[in-house]
Amino acid sequence: MRRIVLGFLAALLLPLAADAQQNSKSSTQPQKQAAAQPETNPVSNAVRTILERRSKITVAAAEAMPADKYGFRPTSEQMTFGHLVIHTAGANNFLCSSIAGIAAPADIKLADTDSKEKLVAALKSSFDYCTQALAKMDDSNLGEQVPFFRGEKISRAGAMIVLTDAAYDHYGMAAMYLRLNGLTPPSAQPKKD
Repeated sequence: MRRIVLGFLAALLLPLAADAQQNSKSSTQPQKQAAAQPETNPVSNAVRTILERRSKITVAAAEAMPADKYGFRPTSEQMTFGHLVIHTAGANNFLCSSIAGIAAPADIKLADTDSKEKLVAALKSSFDYCTQALAKMDDSNLGEQVPFFRGEKISRAGAMIVLTDAAYDHYGMAAMYLRLNGLTPPSAQPKKD
């Protein structure tokens, strides 16, 4: 009987001993993690990272759509693909100017009927402008009020959130337009080796 009780206790205590040993081996890891410095400017860095990724696939989507489909609209109430490209470029220029507190690029008059090349160039230019405008941005003045749509004001952090939301929204629309035309969006294509 004594052997059974000792065996039972050993079976109960063995996992606890193993856990304690594992914790003692990994006890240096939390110290290393605690010693790591927190990221400087996490919000600004995240916005730049998101915008860099979204710019690549949004431009790729604009390039993937055939020129003769730039007049395509899913329904009569929705904008054409060409207008989506114009809208995206304009939103980029306005929001990045507002966030950075610098002048927006000269307003280039674009029309839905402009060539695919002209519209794609304007889109690329808007993302290039945002990259430059936001390059030195930091998190020190996220609460500062900046110009927003319709003459309103919004915090710089709020404008940054709108910029990233718009980047996802605009790409999502472009991806849908591509799918409706039998094309695979850039983000859904197999990775190239």
